[in-house]
Amino acid sequence: MPGAKWFEGARLNYAENALLNDQEEKTAIFFRSEHIRQQEVSWKELKEKVASVAYSLRKLGVKSGDRVVAYMPNIPEAVIAFLATVSIGAIWSSCSPDFGARSVIDRFKQIEPVVLLAVDGYQYNGKVYDKTPVILQLKQELVSVKHTVLVPYIEKRVWK
Repeated sequence: MPGAKWFEGARLNYAENALLNDQEEKTAIFFRSEHIRQQEVSWKELKEKVASVAYSLRKLGVKSGDRVVAYMPNIPEAVIAFLATVSIGAIWSSCSPDFGARSVIDRFKQIEPVVLLAVDGYQYNGKVYDKTPVILQLKQELVSVKHTVLVPYIEKRVWK
């Protein structure tokens, strides 16, 4: 529709709406992987962790419109970081750690992130892949990144 303008001036916070659940003790996230047999995050815990990470991002200077990127697999920490990022109006982008350094750099460099969140590695088919050399390369080549946060994942063991 040429010239149409939709919802001008409207603002919506995705994280605020995603966390409106009032079932505090019910499970919000069920997670399992090769080395984490089972992990559950309640709605209450999710809200608390999102608030904590959002506070930490603000302390690092992240503000609305800034970009935060993650070099992480689909783990609860990635969901928490995503919700925390968008809760303050920052822009989120992510890549799986099975991507090589060049493809991650090409993807992230164009959006000029100010914070990089990354896991130390991941496990696939019983083999552990250490990603710390790639993280060092990302830190070197992503000149806009002011802060890097390393999330221990291959060292994390949760057995229930």
